Amino acid sequence: MSFHEKSSWAMAAVMLAGLIYYFSLVDRMSKGMETLAPPVLPVVVTYVVVIVILSIASHILIAISKPSEADDTMDERDKLIAARAGNIAGVLLGLGVLGGLGAYLFTYDGNLMFHTVFGAMMIAQIAEYGARIVYYRGGF
Repeated sequence: MSFHEKSSWAMAAVMLAGLIYYFSLVDRMSKGMETLAPPVLPVVVTYVVVIVILSIASHILIAISKPSEADDTMDERDKLIAARAGNIAGVLLGLGVLGGLGAYLFTYDGNLMFHTVFGAMMIAQIAEYGARIVYYRGGF
């Protein structure tokens, strides 16, 4: 496995864990209310900080495991894989944003719109890393 493929696996796991953490926290906060919990800045900041720390730690571990491969330069294959995976992520993000805006048009719930768009960002990133893994494995 190349460094970039290992990185994609690590980032997919980090982002999936972050998604589960964030939405379980939103679910717990919403339990005491009769509506969806509003976005809370400390929760969003904590999410971002945890993602950054886990990303750095996972890449350090990947680099330590095989220092000779810890080269971040992308060859032509890596660039093509990143571009194709990025296209998929962009489409998913766009659909998620449209879904959030559509939900707002029908419910006038800004909290729902925020969480939908924030979730779409997370899902788009997970999909991008998943697509990279598939492409590195020779799929499509």
